[in-house]
Amino acid sequence: MESANASVCVVNDNMVPFATVYILIFLIGMTASLVALWAFITSRSAKKCINVYLINLLTSDFLLMLALPVKIAKDLGNDSKSLTIFYCQVSAPLIYINMYASIIFLAFVSVQRYLQITRSSKLLRLQEVGFAVLMSLVVWFLVLFINVPNMAIPIKENIEDKVRLTCSDLKGDLGKHWHALSVFLGMAIFFNSSVAVLLSNGLVLKRLWGRRESDPEEQDNAQHAFINIALVTLAYVVCFVPYHIVRMPYTFTQIKVITECALKKSLFLAKESTLLLAILHLCFDPVLYFVICRAFRHQITKAFSKRGSVPTTDTES
Repeated sequence: MESANASVCVVNDNMVPFATVYILIFLIGMTASLVALWAFITSRSAKKCINVYLINLLTSDFLLMLALPVKIAKDLGNDSKSLTIFYCQVSAPLIYINMYASIIFLAFVSVQRYLQITRSSKLLRLQEVGFAVLMSLVVWFLVLFINVPNMAIPIKENIEDKVRLTCSDLKGDLGKHWHALSVFLGMAIFFNSSVAVLLSNGLVLKRLWGRRESDPEEQDNAQHAFINIALVTLAYVVCFVPYHIVRMPYTFTQIKVITECALKKSLFLAKESTLLLAILHLCFDPVLYFVICRAFRHQITKAFSKRGSVPTTDTES
């Protein structure tokens, strides 16, 4: 029977390769994020609007790194029921809190960078530090409102005894319904943020491309900025787009709309592979800080180079 097959279907029995890559991401991300934290703390000009969003992005990265060791332990084969419960109730929601906070803050950074280029007097209020702090609080409230119930809703009282429990095995009906709702809300956040990122960066790239006929010095700066922004945009697409293509079909396996075992396993592996790409942004974010934030770039350059400064190659005012 299909229900019997579904009950013994094991989808997460080949996770060690993922754990190995996560260990590398954790080590690189932790090192780079600590350097970024030092640079922001020692910088005297970190209180600009765009830097508020970057510091919040760094905060979300540290939250993710708190969750990664538990995921690594679970993927390495630790089949402890208590570890699985902790992962599903605490670590997994932390991963999604980080992901969507990061996506929104990247959208704010992209919009802010565009506003700096246009220097529109009509939008000066959007470039104030107070507004950035307010919007950051709204972002944290939003992502916590969506994901904290996944932590707070109790798990099932009678958990079936089987190897390789998944998070959906622990959830009751209410937990599964809220999880599905949180996925839909996350998809909405991703779609709107992606429009902001791609549109803002696209307009910035268009302006920079228009400067290719300017004097040689400005042309060189514009060319460097064009490459940097194009790479940041590409990193956003590579990290977050594949996951959100796979996320909705995979959710249908969790709420038992899809029950065929081979398809469930394929979607699970696709979800885990694209989730790894999404978490890879831990390694890309410090590069973003260097590209966008002049204060950060100055501190890093001063520490690691005998030269005291670096040519301005971005669009920051």
